[in-house]
Amino acid sequence: MNFEMVMQELEALGKERMKKIYKSNGANEPLFGVTTGEMKPLAKKIKKNQPLADQLYASGNYDAMYFAGVIADPMIMTEEHFDWWMDGAYFYMLSDYVVAVTLSEADIAQVVADKWIKCGEDLRMSAGWSCYCWLLGNRPDSEFSTSKIAEMLDQVKDTIHDSPDRTKSSMNNFVYTVALSYLPLHNKAVQTATAIGTVEIKKDTKTSSLSLVSERIQKQIDKGRIGFKRKYVRC
Repeated sequence: MNFEMVMQELEALGKERMKKIYKSNGANEPLFGVTTGEMKPLAKKIKKNQPLADQLYASGNYDAMYFAGVIADPMIMTEEHFDWWMDGAYFYMLSDYVVAVTLSEADIAQVVADKWIKCGEDLRMSAGWSCYCWLLGNRPDSEFSTSKIAEMLDQVKDTIHDSPDRTKSSMNNFVYTVALSYLPLHNKAVQTATAIGTVEIKKDTKTSSLSLVSERIQKQIDKGRIGFKRKYVRC
């Protein structure tokens, strides 16, 4: 299938209700409003196709950009390639759920994520922390440096309240993911969550939400889900 054919398929799958939901979360026109579940049959037909993924991502259409992440081949994407994708990620559903997810399946994932975490730009930092969430929630504990993850927990504890809002959210999720999915530092993550306390995250100019990650962690402890790993990251 070529670019025009995929765009026609996506347009046909669009729903006005989903379009409104995506817009309420920050998506801009153009977009069709396609659910991720409805993308799966199309993805099975195409499988991995990086040139097509790049065409779709460059279109600026939210649904096409999301689908690009589904059919991308992360193992052939370079650091510069991921930087280019991040340049086009104008809100968190692209930065954290398309670019960070795609990056998490690449061998260079930690290198790129580390760079983004240090860069000072909100969405890039958010994507970096989110990438670690996807990594820790999927890959064996043995693939990570315990001392490095411990330092990252300390960084969150020391800086989260002064960080930009999207980064705050992803940092919160990082603590939660370490507690849930990285057994060597479960206890430290629980202690970090307690030390952080309530985090205020502004969703837009009018509203803000309060997040207490220690409560989310405790719910998973009560359910006996500590040590959980996803089988797959991308849909």
